[in-house]
Order: sequence, then structure tokens, then C-alpha cells
Amino acid sequence: MLERIKGCMLGAAVGDALGMPNESTMPGLAKMRYGFRKAYKGHPNDCLTPGQYTDDTQMMILVATLLADGRYTDERYGLALKELYTREILRFPDGSVSAACDHMVAGQALSCGVKSTTAGCLPAALPFALAYPDVHEAIERAVRACSVTHTHPAAHAAVSTFVTLLYCALHENSDPVGRALVQARNEDEVLGGKIHNAIELEKEGIETDTAILKIGNDVSLYQTLPIAFFLINRYQLPADLLTVAAHVGGNTDTIGFLCGAYLGASKGAGAIPADLLEGLEDRQRIEILGQRIFDIYTRKLER
Repeated sequence: MLERIKGCMLGAAVGDALGMPNESTMPGLAKMRYGFRKAYKGHPNDCLTPGQYTDDTQMMILVATLLADGRYTDERYGLALKELYTREILRFPDGSVSAACDHMVAGQALSCGVKSTTAGCLPAALPFALAYPDVHEAIERAVRACSVTHTHPAAHAAVSTFVTLLYCALHENSDPVGRALVQARNEDEVLGGKIHNAIELEKEGIETDTAILKIGNDVSLYQTLPIAFFLINRYQLPADLLTVAAHVGGNTDTIGFLCGAYLGASKGAGAIPADLLEGLEDRQRIEILGQRIFDIYTRKLER
């Protein structure tokens, strides 16, 4: 369990860092290159070096740190997120996250979230899937955290689906993808339908570049989450999954984050290529956080 928890957090950060230079670009499957790279000059992430992650991992670390310190509340999460934003160190944040932070800066502490369906709601949910032995409690806490930035019911459905996927992978359920699909269908018919279609396209053997056109790869959770499900089902080798996720274009950092998180949760930290771990920003910090989240999980399990 410890290796899976560490693997989930490390895998998410690795996937995010791999997708960082290709965020908002066109798909580049024909020119894929393994490993970390720097964004092109003029790209919003061009100040980052190879192996650095984006706002997705920043938000994951923020929530995980508050949980590990025993200080997590939704209000503290919002305040800490606002601080990163006002200090201008939140890296190329999701537009909805930026809007929510603007609301907090303006003093709207109790109604800062926006009615948005962007996938920026997903990264903050990850630590809850790892820290809570009860999946229903994990989902409930993650959805509440999501509401700090995203109030749309579809965002809450996506968070619920992502937490279910990770929780089932972490606990070695025989069909995490199937369980997550059921959760999505129960929470949001449209999201469930799009994830189902993505899974069916993969079963049909459709080429990945064609699947990107059919499913989409933009910042909407209705595209980001389904394309991640497609890739998770298609690519079984860790290096393949991570590399392709980083080159599908569009929302590559979050797509990579989702795929890497699932990879680590299902196979453990040992499945992540060692050279990628060596080049990852804040690797040791993330590993320590994984240990501390495992300690929380263990204490809750013993109650």
C-alpha cells in the first residue's frame, strides 16, 4: 500500500512534468520523444526546466501537505491556493482556478468557486483517494475540496469518478476502470457516456490519433477524463503510457497527471521509469508526503 500511495503521487507528478511543455499544443504523436523537455520559447511554461511540474502537482502537494499536517480544511486550502496565486507562483493555472482565486482576492471567501467544467478540479482530489480507507468518505471530502474552485455538478461527478478510479486501483480491485465508469454514469449521464465511448473506441482498436479527434483533448473534463481512460486501457507499458499521454496535445499536463496517477496507484512506484523519477522536481518531497499520507491512512484504518 505504501508503494502504491507513493507511486500514485510520483506518477501524477511525472505525468504532469512530461506533459508540461506540450500543454495547449497540437497532438505530436508522429514526433514523440521520451523524457522530460523544455517548453518552446514563448510558451506559458517556458520559464520551467525539464522535469518541473505545473499547477496540477502544486495543488496536489498543497492538499496533501495540509492533510499530512492535520490542518486540512476547505477554508485553509482556499487561503493557501490564493496565496500561491497572489504571489504569482501558481504555474499557468486553469482558468477556472484563476477565476476562483480572483474571487477570493476580492473577498468572496464563501462563494469563490465558479460554475465550470474544466479539468482543473481533478488534481486536488488525489490525496483524498489515498488518505481515506472508506471510499465514500474520500469522495465526499474530495468533492467538498473541489467546490473551493469548481461548483458545477459535472466537476463534482468527475472528481467522484477520479477518486473511485484511484481508490479501486490502490486497493487492487479487479476492474478499477469499470468501477469508475459506473460511478461516472451514476453521477453524470453525459460524462459517463463519454467515458464509455472512449473505452469502446479503444476496444475497437481505433488509432490513437483518430481517437484524439473523436474524444477531444481540451481542458474540459468531458474530454480530459475520457481521453485518459482511453490511454489507460490502450497502453500497458509505463513508458508508453506516460510518453503518449504527454504528446496527445491540448491538456497534456492534466492528461499526463491522470495517467501517471493511475499507473502508480495500480503498479506502485517501482513501475515508474527510474530515469524519470531521477529527473523529477521535488521527488524527495513527494515521497515523504506519500509516507505521511500512508501514515494517515493507517491511523484511520485502525480506528
